[in-house]
Amino acid sequence: MKKVQPEVFLVARPQVDYDQLAAYLREVGGERWLEKLDRGDLDDAQNLVEFAGKLCYRAWEPGLNPNVVRVREDHEAYLQNILKQAHGSVLEHVSFSFVLHNISRVLSHELVRHRPGTAVSQESLRFVRLADIPFWFPDWAAGDPELMKRATALLEQMEEFQHWMTGHFGLDDEGVPFSQKKHKTSFMRRFAPDGVATGMLWTANIRTLRHTIEARTDASAEEEIRLVFGKIAELVRAEAPALFGDYTVEGGAWMPRWRKV
Repeated sequence: MKKVQPEVFLVARPQVDYDQLAAYLREVGGERWLEKLDRGDLDDAQNLVEFAGKLCYRAWEPGLNPNVVRVREDHEAYLQNILKQAHGSVLEHVSFSFVLHNISRVLSHELVRHRPGTAVSQESLRFVRLADIPFWFPDWAAGDPELMKRATALLEQMEEFQHWMTGHFGLDDEGVPFSQKKHKTSFMRRFAPDGVATGMLWTANIRTLRHTIEARTDASAEEEIRLVFGKIAELVRAEAPALFGDYTVEGGAWMPRWRKV
């Protein structure tokens, strides 16, 4: 049994092709909007959201759409107004991808309830054989000696059974076909607890992230998922502060100023 800690790695973020944006904007007369944009490494997410919003109304400059007589010039104020007006559809164009490392299947079972705006690739225990049982203990559990003694003994017994089955099925014998290994490994995973640590690549757009961060850091949420989504929230606030800066954090719960975007 190996004690582990859930970790979050931000592995992908949006990348804007500004040359193609410029080609489009020349067609509609919006070049000046592009000229004033910041284009740093962390600006693409926010720039793409503003681009999507302005495209909806052709609001690059006053007069391009006769109905639009003034436009918001300030980038941050424009994005804040999107949140305030709950213009959430434009947030769906921007996605971030996270590796969730050493999370339990307790967490993954809950996370799949959030389906809209996500993509999921999870480590498969049908293919990946358990040599040990990595396991996360919250601080309150780790501080209970009798609980840890009994929990460790139980996990070590389950781990020993995994090793016994490996030998019993001859999975490491020379010439065993992969199809046979997969068949037996699929059976063996049934004897691992929901708390076994696993890995997942989870991608979500900003609209989904705003909802999920609020729901899964709430005081009533399961404690491991609260821990993980607190980490995710910190990462995306650093990436797109104009789109996640309206949150206040109290006791680990992230509460947005503007909800249901």
